[in-house]
Amino acid sequence: MSDSIRVTGGTPLKGEITVRGAKNFVSKAMVAALLGSTPSTLRNVPQISDVGIVSGLLRLHGTVLEYNVESGEMTMDTSTITQADAEQIANHAGSSRIPILLCGPLLHRTGEAVIPDLGGCRIGDRPIDFHLEILQKFGATIEPSIDGLHLKAPNGLKGIQHVLDYPSVGATEQLLLTAVMAEGITTLENAAVEPEIKDLIDLLQKMGAVISVDTDRSITIEGVKKLRGYDHTSLTDRIEVASWACAALATGGDITVHGAQQRTLAMFLNVFRKVGGQFEVGQDGIRFFHPGGPLKSIALQTDVHPGFMTDWQQPLVVALTQAKGLSIVHETVYEQRFGFTEALIAMGAQVQLFRECLGDKKCRFGQHNFKHSAVISGPTALHGADIEVPDLRGGFSHLIAALAAQGVSNVSGIGIIDRGYENFRGKLAALGATVE
Repeated sequence: MSDSIRVTGGTPLKGEITVRGAKNFVSKAMVAALLGSTPSTLRNVPQISDVGIVSGLLRLHGTVLEYNVESGEMTMDTSTITQADAEQIANHAGSSRIPILLCGPLLHRTGEAVIPDLGGCRIGDRPIDFHLEILQKFGATIEPSIDGLHLKAPNGLKGIQHVLDYPSVGATEQLLLTAVMAEGITTLENAAVEPEIKDLIDLLQKMGAVISVDTDRSITIEGVKKLRGYDHTSLTDRIEVASWACAALATGGDITVHGAQQRTLAMFLNVFRKVGGQFEVGQDGIRFFHPGGPLKSIALQTDVHPGFMTDWQQPLVVALTQAKGLSIVHETVYEQRFGFTEALIAMGAQVQLFRECLGDKKCRFGQHNFKHSAVISGPTALHGADIEVPDLRGGFSHLIAALAAQGVSNVSGIGIIDRGYENFRGKLAALGATVE
């Protein structure tokens, strides 16, 4: 499949599409299957490259895995788990950061784990130090090697007390996947509480885990000696849903997204309406549409859940280039998430970046040299351009810009988009986009 597409923009996207399970949950649910002594069944699984990567890693470790692409049903039998070497893991993982999350389950099941060099989207500093700190506190030993990091648990893993400086989703996932079978009680303070985290907790509870979540972002896990498999249906990908909603807004379109769940999109829906978009919630999805007339500028800052999600920011910024007046967006989660705006500026957008915190509160980037606030002036007419996709969410946002622009855009590096957007080429065709 070609890694570039040619987009002829200027046509409103109209039609119906279906969005399936959340990328940020499904991969973690697949990893959780390693903890079960009996087979697990995961439903609503999207056909995205991240699922393919994790599938390869699970098979590499002895999992018998079957995936029905049409139904979205996946079964994983992890009754016999084996260990793989770093080179094999690296070859399967590529730039994915998933191997770090396999460590807890593998240490419980095999007593050892390997972490090769890790990649991921270049949207800011995403170190694995906090993952390693958590694993070491549980009792893992870490030995550096030329092929990566080798972890062992000579005395087993034992419960810990841990406080996060920042409510990191990755760190919360790491702790949950490790604590559920660790001896004793584990407490985590300042945990992430995103819908994907709550869905992972529900899944682990089905497996036999004992987990309680308090209103102050604290989580308590009572370790158990054995977990069984699960039967679970993934929540819908709220990031993909919002991305298509922003595409409808930016192109003046009308898109019905089957599978969209209002309960995971409350903050986004409020902002979507404030900007001037309209939506109708149905029994099996949400219709997003541009009602006509000018869009409205807004002031917004991203935050951890229940705030405005950082992954919603990039596609919304594209829509804000078509809003009347000055919009201000303050990014507080990833320090370099505005790099994608360079392409928008080349297409005619008026975007200025600032190092100051242009929000109603200071953030952890305020004392550093990061351009983490943006001022968008609009409306501006976008024109076609040659674009190189920088990362997953920025890449889809560039695609939205190309669809909203007049003329032809050549978008290269779109393989990155396959990591989190199932069959996006087919969905574009269903919505009437002119894409080659």
